[in-house]
Amino acid sequence: MSVPVYPDFSPLELSMREDLIPVLRSARSGGVADGVSEFTFAGLYLFREQYGYQVAMLPSGEPVVSGSYNEAPFFLLPLGLPDDSGLLQGLFDHGYLKNLSQSDVERAQESLAPSGYVITEDRDNADYLYLTSDLADLPGKRFHKKRNHVNAFRSHYQHVERAIDRETVADAQQVLETWREGRDDIADYRASREALELYRELGLSGMVVYVDDQPVAYTLGEPLPAGNSFVIHYEKAIDGYRGAYQYVNSAFAATLVDRFRYINREQDLGNPGLRQAKMTYRPAAFVNKFRVTAPVLRMQATTLQERACCSG
Repeated sequence: MSVPVYPDFSPLELSMREDLIPVLRSARSGGVADGVSEFTFAGLYLFREQYGYQVAMLPSGEPVVSGSYNEAPFFLLPLGLPDDSGLLQGLFDHGYLKNLSQSDVERAQESLAPSGYVITEDRDNADYLYLTSDLADLPGKRFHKKRNHVNAFRSHYQHVERAIDRETVADAQQVLETWREGRDDIADYRASREALELYRELGLSGMVVYVDDQPVAYTLGEPLPAGNSFVIHYEKAIDGYRGAYQYVNSAFAATLVDRFRYINREQDLGNPGLRQAKMTYRPAAFVNKFRVTAPVLRMQATTLQERACCSG
């Protein structure tokens, strides 16, 4: 199915990858060029149901994606702001602009802020960037504890690593199913499963770690179009294997160190525990993201907050 032309939208479908992947991979502007983790076809497709993604092509050939989070509608511009200011302002009929990249903030300040649009940094959605060599080698005192976990895994277990392919993907799926057992919070389980089922169609690659011929961990991701980063979308390990998470992280990074300067491990979504865990790996930088709110939406949000405050 081809992508409709704006203002018509259609639900994001797998068949649209033929139209969208070349556009996203060739982009030299906007969030794609800045390395925003969501702006790959896989990053959008795997969360199409969670956010109700629909997609259209602007007349200039740039994709626009609409969605909703916590009943608040938003839209995404992976290739950045369109040159047509009237068209841009009309897009705010679809909600607030989410995941605006750093390179587009200055343009937004010039074209939108004077009209009352509000631009705010979205720290909860900032991507964590790590030097690939740091994750592979875990050098110095900064990574002493991580290195201890990796060394414990190496010394305690007879292990081997294999790339995810047609023969090993079932083993990664086995890890995922075992990981799921007994857990209440499995928010990303469905997307994780689909990512493994469609890893070839979505252009994903990864690694499975085995102990005594049994799969115990896997990691899965893809190169980002900017060219110097690889994003990790999913990483799971079976409980009870000390250092399994640290080991699969480091072992896979070692396979990437000659091709990618950075590994993007996505955002923490404002989760304090996840933020602390990500910070312990000493990020080299962040891919900052911003949201832009139209004046009327901001007033509505303020009114709702006031009502909630008064009713409480």
